[in-house]
Amino acid sequence: MKTKEGIGLLGIIFFFFFLRSLQCASQSAASRPQEIAAHARQAQEFLKEHRPDLAIPEFRAIVALDPNNVDARGNLGVLLFFQGDYPAAIPQLRAALRLRPTLWRMQALLGMAERRTGSSKSALADLEKAFPKLREEKIQIEAGMELIEIHTAAGDLDKAAATVSALRSLYPTNVEVLYASYRIYSDLAGEAMLSLSLVAPNSARMHQVMAHELEKHGDDEAAIRNYREALKLDPKLPGLHFELSEMLNASSVAAEQQEAEGEYKAALSVNQFDERAEFRLGDISSRRGDVQEAYAHYSRAVQLQPNDAEANIGLAKVLMLMNQPDRAEPLLQRALQLDPTSVAAHFRLSTLYRQAGRTADAKRELEEYQKYKEMKEKLHDIYHDMRVKPAKQEGDETDVRK
Repeated sequence: MKTKEGIGLLGIIFFFFFLRSLQCASQSAASRPQEIAAHARQAQEFLKEHRPDLAIPEFRAIVALDPNNVDARGNLGVLLFFQGDYPAAIPQLRAALRLRPTLWRMQALLGMAERRTGSSKSALADLEKAFPKLREEKIQIEAGMELIEIHTAAGDLDKAAATVSALRSLYPTNVEVLYASYRIYSDLAGEAMLSLSLVAPNSARMHQVMAHELEKHGDDEAAIRNYREALKLDPKLPGLHFELSEMLNASSVAAEQQEAEGEYKAALSVNQFDERAEFRLGDISSRRGDVQEAYAHYSRAVQLQPNDAEANIGLAKVLMLMNQPDRAEPLLQRALQLDPTSVAAHFRLSTLYRQAGRTADAKRELEEYQKYKEMKEKLHDIYHDMRVKPAKQEGDETDVRK
């Protein structure tokens, strides 16, 4: 049986032990922010030295001391991601996003990490949420490319195309974006052509598609044959007369070139607002020296579509022949606003300036003409090497010097 003195002694010992525990806890609580600050400073030093491998343990130490430290969670997740340790990065990035949901860059990285670990559904959700909010070019392009690959793998080409379109509007000269555009739109075209061949294999539209493909690969004779077959099936099909007339107009056969004019007129009979057919009739009139008729066709083309660079150039050309340079100059300037690479516009503007005695302006425009002419000749060689017929460029059918 314990005596009162024994109980009292135990109580005193317990009291002093409890008091010391409180002091230790207080000291620990007081020193925790200092420890966190020390680890953060050390991590920053390692990052300045480009040693993320050493910074990672420092951020881990901060997370252990303060699990709700969003900066430490985020930095740790980012470092682990770029180290290629995606399974370890994911929980850190998710924790940072729970603490601060507007960390869009980290959400994009989370989506990428999830995709790399096979969680495509989660990756899609995170990337789709982050992509519209991103502002940095590199991460925005990377996130967009990931989305495109996910949509393409799932067979959802429409969504892939929407993402490509968004990227192209932001970064129209980015090589990776342009390549992705080529792949997606090619796949969409192939898918549409296959569907059309199954749904309506003998339709006018199917023959039209076949003509497009044959023309693209340089088989003009077969392309013309398919256009004619399409017209037999549906002579009122919008755009069909114009497409056939374009083929005939570019033909080396004189009879087909003569036939082209009738097809352009047929295109206008189907659609009186067919600005391209009106423009081509202006070209034909200009080639045979009928300035007044060319002026009428070009004027109507510009009226129908003021933002057609070629139509503006055509009308300016005729006005120069009519000795009206003051009316021609603004049309050529407008054409260059619409297409700064226009060979014909630069050449004609150089001619106009030379005739007006504006030597420096004429020299500048001639240099621009030479630059873009060489560039387009190189592009033509590339298409030739690929055995693909390039799209017709302005000035192809007539010598710009005329």
